[in-house]
Amino acid sequence: MSERRSVDTTGLRERIRACARTLGFTQVGFAPAERPTHADEYLEWLGRGWHGEMGYMARDDSVRRRLSPAAALPGCRSIIVVSLRYAGPPKPDPDPLRATVASYAAGPDYHGVFEERLADLADFVGQQVPDAGTKPYVDYGPVLERDHAQRAGLGWIGKNTMLIDPKAGSYLLLGELLTTVPLPPDPPFTADRCGTCEACIPACPTGAIRAPRMLDASLCISYLTIELRGPIPERLRPLIGNRVFGCDICQEVCPWNRNAPQPDTPQPNARETPCSPLGFRPGQPVPPESMLRWAEELLSLDDEGYRDRYRGTAFYRPGREGMLRNLCVGLGNSGCPEALTLLHEAAADASELVQEHALWAIARLEAATP
Repeated sequence: MSERRSVDTTGLRERIRACARTLGFTQVGFAPAERPTHADEYLEWLGRGWHGEMGYMARDDSVRRRLSPAAALPGCRSIIVVSLRYAGPPKPDPDPLRATVASYAAGPDYHGVFEERLADLADFVGQQVPDAGTKPYVDYGPVLERDHAQRAGLGWIGKNTMLIDPKAGSYLLLGELLTTVPLPPDPPFTADRCGTCEACIPACPTGAIRAPRMLDASLCISYLTIELRGPIPERLRPLIGNRVFGCDICQEVCPWNRNAPQPDTPQPNARETPCSPLGFRPGQPVPPESMLRWAEELLSLDDEGYRDRYRGTAFYRPGREGMLRNLCVGLGNSGCPEALTLLHEAAADASELVQEHALWAIARLEAATP
C-alpha cells in the first residue's frame, strides 16, 4: 500500500485521460465507485415493471452490481467513463417504404468498438499501475452508466433519460472502465439545462416517457423493435410507423442536438500501440433502404444465413424473425398496397411470429385501400 500511496494520482488521472482521447473517445471523466445517485429511482423503475421482458435487469446479481461497483469488481475505487459521439439521423425521407433505423446502427456493432478501445485503455492503466485491477463495461453490463457519466462530469440526464453534453448533444455511446486504482473524481455535472423544455415527452409516439426522466421501456420503440422477442402489442403497432430498428425521436426534437457537431471523419489507423486510434468506420453489410427490398432479402434467408449476413452489426440482435416482424409492421403502416404481395409471402413463413404480424399488416393495408 505504501507504493500505491506514493503514486501521483492527479498526474495519473490526466495521463489516462490523454490516452483515452488518443484512443478516439469523445469525452473522458472520472467518477467515484460509490452507490449511484439514482439508485432508488432505478429500484422504483424495476418495481413498476417498466423494464418489460428484460428480466436480466432485475436479477439479484445484476441489481447488486448496479448498486455497488465493488460487487462488479472487488476493491473498485474509481470509474473511468468514456463516450463516443455518432452522427445523428439524416434528414427525413418522405418515402413511406423507406426503412428507418436508429442512427447508431449505421456503423459496426458499437459493442465491439468499445471493447477494443477499453481493452487498450485497461492495458495502459496496467502499464502505469502494474497491480491495478480493471473491468470494462459497455451497455450490456450491469452498470448505471448515465448516472456514473453525470457524476463524472460528462453531462446531465435529460427529461428523455438520455445523457446530454451541452457541446456534443445526446448522440453519445457510453462505456466504463472500473478500476481498483484510486483516482481523483471530476466535478459532477449538477446543472439541469433542460429548463422548462419538455419537447421530448409529447414527441414520443407510444407515450414511453411517462413524465420527465421516467421512461417506461416496455413502451419504447427501441425496446419493441430490438429487445422484445414476442409479438408487438397490436395497439402500439400503428404508432411505430416505419421505424423498424430502434428510434431517435426523443433526440431529434431535443434543442441540444440542433447545432451539435458531427463526428470527425475517422481515419483507418492501424493498431500500433496501446493508445492507437481505432476508426469508428461504417459497417458492412448495409441493409436495403427499402422495407420491401429488406423484407424480400430476409425471406430468402434462413436463420443461419441471416446470422452470417448480419454478424458484427447491430441488426444481429433481433435475428431474422425479429427483423421480419418489424418489417411487416412497417409495411402495414406504409399505406402502400404494393407491399401486399410480399406480405402474403411473409404470411406463409415458417415463423408463427412473422405470420401473425404479416396477417395484421395485410388487414391494415386492405382496410386502408379504397
